[in-house]
Formats: sequence, structure tokens, C-alpha cells
Amino acid sequence: MKAWVLDGPGSVDEALHLRDVDDPVPGDRELLIRVSVCGLCRTDLHIVQGEIDLPTLPVIPGHQVVGTVVEGDSRFHRPGDRVGLAWLHQTCGACPDCERGDENLCRGARFTGYHANGGYAELVTVPEAFAYDLPDSVSDLQAAPLLCAGIIGYRALGQADVRPGETVGLYGFGSSAHIALQIAKHWACTVYVVTRGQKHRELAREMGADWVGDAGDTPPALMDRAVLFAPAGELVPGALEAVRWGGTVASAAIHMSPIPEMDYTKHLFGERTLRSTTASTRQDGIELLDLAAEGAIRTHVTEYAFEDCPQGLAAILGDRVQGSAVLRVTG
Repeated sequence: MKAWVLDGPGSVDEALHLRDVDDPVPGDRELLIRVSVCGLCRTDLHIVQGEIDLPTLPVIPGHQVVGTVVEGDSRFHRPGDRVGLAWLHQTCGACPDCERGDENLCRGARFTGYHANGGYAELVTVPEAFAYDLPDSVSDLQAAPLLCAGIIGYRALGQADVRPGETVGLYGFGSSAHIALQIAKHWACTVYVVTRGQKHRELAREMGADWVGDAGDTPPALMDRAVLFAPAGELVPGALEAVRWGGTVASAAIHMSPIPEMDYTKHLFGERTLRSTTASTRQDGIELLDLAAEGAIRTHVTEYAFEDCPQGLAAILGDRVQGSAVLRVTG
């Protein structure tokens, strides 16, 4: 099969190599999937550029995978079934975190396109219990961004304790935030968006944001909650200042630049809370896909040909993608 392989970190135009590699072979209780499309994600950039530790090299990135079951030992899926693969590839199932329902915190977790080969390839394998059934009403291109950008956005809103009808701030407006905006509006929230780039601001307005500002702008009123999608630590103090006492700021980033020194009274006093979002659980994915099946979410997608994978990642790096970027792998 053909696959984009990362041998070691580097620039997006040099680190990935399109090669012929051996077809993967499914193990016990695993599925072999023929990949239709795979979302391109900012986390992939962190992996390719070596901004997070790389436990497995060489590796095939990609963790927003939509495809069709070819074969496998499965109680749940048959050849021809359409399924999705997300960032969470496998957990131990036996540690205190897993037993508590916090499988996203499992220290033995393996992640797609990071520990295990991912979807920048014509074929990929996945443990049967970690393959999602996808709504028939959502196309392959539309479904791909839901499998990471969507799931993480949904979980980050939960980490921020967002409740229906509240005022919510979204900092950064890329793939994940454009889905989170739709979820928040579905919950009848007032949504403020703070983002650099005129095109991102225009898209936020088109999608129903109640107020949109540049990175240095102050929202028009105190917010109940805020989610940081931009991996920029310098935004944290301002976001904390912009939420009411008792409010919560959650980061959706897997990697973030250093957070500046904060003033306790100015930024945290008043029982304001700062939280992180770490991966996601399968239940998060099920709930998010249920929302998509109800028609509450429609992703804005820019499609890239398989051979143009580096160009797609470079577009994300340069903030040139409106909504989500998706790689057309086969079909």
C-alpha cells in the first residue's frame, strides 16, 4: 500500500515521505480498514515537527480516519461496514483510570498515528472496540473532522462546564472551534470568538457567533466559560480575566507555548478555574456523533488529494484553512 511515513521530526515539507509499505495485518479482535479519507489535524503538525515526544518511529500519522472494513476478527463489524477511527487507539482497560471511566487518562493508552500507524495510508488496523459506527446522514468528508476536532471540542466544552444558555468564549477558530461553536449554539449559548485572521473571523460570523474579535480585543461582557483552542499560552491570563467569578477556562490543546506569570487576584481569585483537556473517551465520541446524526453539526471542509498531504499540513500551519482540512486517500 501507499502511505505517508514519518521517519523523524522536521518541517512539514521535508519530514513526510510517500512510500510503498507492507499492508498491515489485523490481529485478534482487530479490523483491517480501507481508508477513504483522513482529517488533517494540528496535532499531526506537533507530531511531524517533534513538538511532542515521539514514542514510535517510523510512524504513519493521521487519526481522523473514515473507511470501510475489509476483514477482521470482530463481534461488532462485518466487511463493508463504514467506520471511523479517532485519536484514542487502545487502552489497558484495567487501571484505576479506566475502571473509573476516565480511559482518556490511561497511562497505557495508545494513540492513532502516534503509537500505532494511522490514516495517512490506504489501509490501517484498529482494535474492534475502538472503531466508531458513523451516521449514514454524514458523508465521509464531513465525518472525518468529527473524529478528533469534533470530539475534542465537545470534551473541552464539558471541561469548561458549559451549560445551556451560558455565554461562552472560543479563543482560536480552527477545525475544532468551528465545530464547538455549532454545539454551543445548539445548546442556546451566546458565543464570543477571539481569533487572529480576517477569514477566520468572517467564518465565525457566518456560522452565528454573537461577537467576533481579534486576538487583542476584549469581549463585550464577562463570559461564563471559555475554551482555548489556540495553543498559545499567552492567551491564558486574558481568558481568565474575561470570565466571571466562578467561571471556567479550559484548554483544548495537546501542546501549548509557555503560560506567562499570572497575578492571583487578577486571574484566579473569585473561584475561577483553569483546566486542561486530555484526549477523549469513547463515550465523548458516541455523544458527539449522536449530535451530528441529529443535524446539529456540519463541518466546513477543504479537501486535499493524497499526494498533497504536506501542502495541507502547511496550510494548517499558516492558518490558511477555513474549518477543517481532509485528505482524500482512496475513492
